[in-house]
Amino acid sequence: MPGTTTRQADALHQEQETVDDAYLRREELLQEVEQDLEAAPRDAVEAARITSLRRRRSDLRHAESGLVFGRLDATDGTSRHLGRVGLPRADDDSEPLVLDWRAPAARPFYTATPLDPQGQRRRRHIRTEGRRVVGVDDEPLDAGGSEGEELVGEGALLNALSARRTGKMGTAVATLQREQDAIVRADSDGPLVVQGGPGTGKTVVALHRVAYLLFSNPDLASQGVLVLGPSRRFLDYIAQVLPALGETAVVPATCDTLVPGVAVERDESRALAELKGRVSWQDTLTAYAHSLVPAPEALHFLLDGEPHTLPLRQIRRAVDAAVSGRDLHAARRWFVENVHDLLTDAVVEHHDELLARVEEGLEDILERVDASQAKSDDRGVHTGATGGHVDGTLSDHDIEQLRIRIANDRSVAGVLDDFWPLYDARLTLRDLLGDDAALSEFADWLDPDQRALIAGEPAPLASSDIALLDAVSELLGPIAEIDDQGEFLADRAAARRDWAYGHVVVDEAQELSAMQWQMIARRVPSRSITAVGDIDQTEAAHRHTSWEGAIAPVFGERWRRSDLTICYRTPREVMVLTGAVLAKAGSHNEPPRAVRDSGFEPWTVQVRDAELAATVRESVDAMAARWQGGSVGVVAPQARVTALREQLPDVVVLAATEAKGLEWDAALVVDPDGITTEPRGWNGLYVALTRCTQELGQVVLPARR
Repeated sequence: MPGTTTRQADALHQEQETVDDAYLRREELLQEVEQDLEAAPRDAVEAARITSLRRRRSDLRHAESGLVFGRLDATDGTSRHLGRVGLPRADDDSEPLVLDWRAPAARPFYTATPLDPQGQRRRRHIRTEGRRVVGVDDEPLDAGGSEGEELVGEGALLNALSARRTGKMGTAVATLQREQDAIVRADSDGPLVVQGGPGTGKTVVALHRVAYLLFSNPDLASQGVLVLGPSRRFLDYIAQVLPALGETAVVPATCDTLVPGVAVERDESRALAELKGRVSWQDTLTAYAHSLVPAPEALHFLLDGEPHTLPLRQIRRAVDAAVSGRDLHAARRWFVENVHDLLTDAVVEHHDELLARVEEGLEDILERVDASQAKSDDRGVHTGATGGHVDGTLSDHDIEQLRIRIANDRSVAGVLDDFWPLYDARLTLRDLLGDDAALSEFADWLDPDQRALIAGEPAPLASSDIALLDAVSELLGPIAEIDDQGEFLADRAAARRDWAYGHVVVDEAQELSAMQWQMIARRVPSRSITAVGDIDQTEAAHRHTSWEGAIAPVFGERWRRSDLTICYRTPREVMVLTGAVLAKAGSHNEPPRAVRDSGFEPWTVQVRDAELAATVRESVDAMAARWQGGSVGVVAPQARVTALREQLPDVVVLAATEAKGLEWDAALVVDPDGITTEPRGWNGLYVALTRCTQELGQVVLPARR
């Protein structure tokens, strides 16, 4: 190989043989799985096995890229290759051909350093393009090492960082760093909040943590994992990561799409978004839902033309028993069934009373007949009857049929509907929010101006309404029992508002309101949550400026925090600019430490407003030429986004809030001063400046007077 040493060539050849063997073994395993799946399951055990086989097939299919990416050489002379999925040897050797990156034995690949080699002599990163090995990067681990070394695999890491951005997020299992790996493999008991500045790999860590948890806890796959992102654009960006990691039991969503069949229909002001995001709404909605329980009263029914009454005392007991520990509609179902029983008992009792009267009347008649016959018959002949009996006693079958008939009787249903109606969650929420008097009663923490602001809103749903609607839906409960539909877990989970997930990942978690955190808490009873974000990038209207302020209103002190401190994406030249911006944003956090230089100093061009579009066009074209095969993005004040998109239809133009979590090789920030004038504008500028991996440009307009 021209330009490589004999040792490098030998290493490439050696690893190519391993990669070739791995792909052949993968094909063999896929064929074996396909054959096993041809048999229909005969019982529950076989059905569970089929589910496991389908999961294995999916893992193998999605492992086409980067099947083998590393090797560990231990001090005892053994070697292990690591890859995206585990591949056992054909001869059932206890040592696999490829070790799954999520296995405990693979952890030293991410955590060993020369100061802490963990029994390893060397770590090798294997770079591939398709199925071809294109490079190896060896790191000695058994001796030497710089003082306080924190990075591992710098050669492979920096090679990955210099790769062009394509608009899709890639996996990073080959280059996870020590502090990242510690979070990936952290236990899943309770909420874990990961604070990390721009480029620290928050999203990468969160998604690889999903893959690790599903691997280490297979039962989690039967519950599914919910991945919440800030926008649909962001979900599209990360769409390929989890399948590539071999994990498909995942439901991607945003807070706005968490309630099936409901969508955001209008924008809202920041003031309203902040008001309706407060945790106080939980108590308000709970009290309002409780007020919908009807006050007990005697109920009157007409069945087969006969009037029947259930007295107040019975209805009061039935209502009190129904509401204990149940949502409103579950309580109503329990109450209705109880009333059917009570009404059945009342009808049976009425029947028995009538029957007893008939028998008493018949006995009187027979006695009179006997007396009459005795007078007219000189032989004293009499009937011998001592009373009367009518065969009208109801059997258990008769009573059960009566109960079914009562349950299906329209007039009975009408009485119950009038007494305790079914409630539509959306209309119920609208009844509260649109009624100043109701708000005054149930949301007394709002002042008159705030109540008027909320009551004056139009009926279509805004983003903050989704979390309130979810709370109301939970308090009301489903109108009827829900049957799971769909073959795949992700489809079933996405279709149900009340699905209980095994784990939830929240990206850009700093943007969530307290009521949105309530939405999340409902969906994971175990509180197994990984929330990643940067409190300094908060742009939402909510008032919190710390993780304590964001998390504590819902989870109290029952959460823990980890920090990512190293910036792998944004170069040093750009990070130098962020300290002053963070200070003006009121941050108390140190900006993350960049690990590399890009060689491109940030540049600025000043133009007049009339020249803006042409300058942006020229700048983007120049950047695209410098970063061929990569990507260029433009971040501008929200007020300028629409016009710039119209003038530059082929250019990605986003507001700072939309750009959060995304990255490009080159980023152009238009009118940075304009961004700072927006709500939480300095936070927004911090986001805008840190989107690039290589080059940052700024187009500055004359200072506003």
